[in-house]
Amino acid sequence: MPAKPATGVQSVERAFELLELIARAGGECTLSELAQETPLPLPTIHRLLRTLVGIGYVRQLPNRRYALGPRLIRLGEVANRQLGAVASPLLRRLVEQLGESANLAVLDGDKITYVSQAPSPHSMRMFTEVGRRAGLHNTGAGKAILSVLDDDRIDRLVGQAGMPAPTPNAITSLSALHDEIKKIRSVGFAVDEEEQEVGVRCFAMAVPGAPTPMAVSISGPITRVDDSLAERAIPALTEATSIISEALTGTQD
Repeated sequence: MPAKPATGVQSVERAFELLELIARAGGECTLSELAQETPLPLPTIHRLLRTLVGIGYVRQLPNRRYALGPRLIRLGEVANRQLGAVASPLLRRLVEQLGESANLAVLDGDKITYVSQAPSPHSMRMFTEVGRRAGLHNTGAGKAILSVLDDDRIDRLVGQAGMPAPTPNAITSLSALHDEIKKIRSVGFAVDEEEQEVGVRCFAMAVPGAPTPMAVSISGPITRVDDSLAERAIPALTEATSIISEALTGTQD
């Protein structure tokens, strides 16, 4: 992990670095695994973990591994509600513009979790329940999120989760997934071609610079979500993700 400029209380920054490392590892890891991912001395890591365990933000499992603690649940729930409040009007606007369901998903361990959704007005539509978790390799939002991660992290997350195939169109090999991610990085958006559900297509785009990797998606039946919709959806997704990015980071493009 590259050194960061000292902008605050160093021990607080280091403690949050450890929490983020545990989260990236899928929610639990060993002391030695943490030591491999940070230049912090082992005694410092152990001292910080002891403090985090004592206040409930980390817990030590019977097998001596460290996991995220229960006190983070409430913080995460509040943060998700706030994120949903930022995203909801933008998702509703996407539905008004495009007529299809709009979703916001965030990276959650080795999967994605949908944190906000606006349904299409059509009777035949995609409805994604807020809180539902889904795969990274077989969803538009998941693949968009993977496109902003480095290749080593992609391999680690997909290796942890596996590559189940909900439909015959799902990607089932790591090499094919990397080829798909290269394409996504080139064009700037991801497409779920009936990979999660037969008859459903999805266009998705990552939120640039988001503190937690996240993506906005538009989904619906393939009879409506076609190339002509893509011509309108990509500019609309670009605008929506830029606004969310600005709201989260406090910066403007």
